[in-house]
Formats: sequence, structure tokens, C-alpha cells
Amino acid sequence: MENKACILITGASSGMGREMAVRFSAVYRVILNGRDTKRLEETRQLCTNPADQLIWQYDLAKVEELENSFVTFMSAHQIRVSYFVHCAGFMKTYPLKMVTAGLFQDTFNVNVISGALLVKSLMNRKINDAALKSVVLISSNISNFGAKAFSVYGASKGAVDALMRSLAVELAPRVRVNSVLPGGVRTAMTEHMYQDQELIDRMAAGYPLGLGEVGDIYEAVNFLLSDKAGWITGQQFTVDGGRTINITG
Repeated sequence: MENKACILITGASSGMGREMAVRFSAVYRVILNGRDTKRLEETRQLCTNPADQLIWQYDLAKVEELENSFVTFMSAHQIRVSYFVHCAGFMKTYPLKMVTAGLFQDTFNVNVISGALLVKSLMNRKINDAALKSVVLISSNISNFGAKAFSVYGASKGAVDALMRSLAVELAPRVRVNSVLPGGVRTAMTEHMYQDQELIDRMAAGYPLGLGEVGDIYEAVNFLLSDKAGWITGQQFTVDGGRTINITG
């Protein structure tokens, strides 16, 4: 097997995480994380050189045992991870009157806490030497703006970006940490929003460059991981076709 750098991608069983994994497998050895082993295997078979790619099946909502599971996985495979992309996401939209403490906890476990604990593990020299170079956390433009029924999800993505900034300072100069804030792209998590053509048309009208594709997000992540972004850290990288600067839409 060719000696490729290793990248960890969470949420790799579907949507944005799956496409990231498939594309990055042409360059890196990929650790595929998700809850569903069958769907992770489907992702692996879509990758370049499927036999070279690894599956770490774990539900990131279970944050109490996350570090132990990941450390055991790393030790079993004797690998070192240079890059980390946190694509896993949990989104349920409810008006405030229906929000519960449990919903907050579930959302923050997947979107925020799991990412922080994985970076912590990857910074452990006993586990990963000094291999980690760059981290990209997938956030959302809801981090900087408001929307009805998005209070829980928006709060979690705001926390993702706050986490990113503090980690960027704490882990420099060895590790760069940035976030990517996608606009409207069609993924498994947002599929329900694309069932209504009227809603699609209304959404698209607000994007000067039209609705995006997951490939647009991949290109931004790929850049931020690369040495071409060697002097970039602690930044929110918005990729939304001009949506957030469009005051006419």
C-alpha cells in the first residue's frame, strides 16, 4: 500500500461526509466514521482503492465513550492522522415552544463536543505523535444569522465557530484550525427541504450564484487542508454563492 497521509472524516456514511471521503480517497488514506456499518461500507466501495480505507463505526452522540473508542481504533490499526474534517451533523428544527434540554444535548454532542474530543485525541502524542496538521470543522451560515426554528442548530454551529477560533490559537503554530460555512447544498440532512419545488425556487432566488453542490464545499475544505492555506487559521470560510451578502434577496 502506498504510504499516504491519513485523514479522518466524520459523518462519512452519507451526504457531505460521504462525498468528501470519496474525493479525498484519491489523495489520502481515509478513516470513515459514522453510525451505520453497512452505509460506511457502501462509502468505502465508492472510494479509490477501497481496501486501503478504514472504517471506525461509532455514534458520535455517545460522547462519554468516544475517546476510548477512538484511541482503541487508532492503536489497533497503528495509524497516524494528519487531517481531520468534522462533517457529522445533527439538525432538527423546532419552534422554541417545542425545544427540550434533550434536543440541545443531542445536537451539541454531535455538532460540537464530539469534534472537540476528537481534536483532543489527535493532539495526544502517545496516540498520534505530532502528525496532526490541519482541521476543518463544517459549520453553517446559520452561525452568523438567525432563522425561525433554528435556535438549537444555530446555537450549536455558533459554538462550533467559537471552538474553532480558540483551538486555532491554542494549537498554533503546529496545527491550523478553520471552519467552512456552507450555504444551501443538497445533502441527506437537508433533503427534506428539497421536496417542495416552491421552497427550492424561493431559496435559489436568494443565491446570486444559485444553489450549490457538495463539490463546492469540498473544494473549500481541500484548500484549507492544503499547504496553500499555510498562513490561514482561525477563520470562518463562507461558501454560499453570495447568499449572506445579498440584501436584495
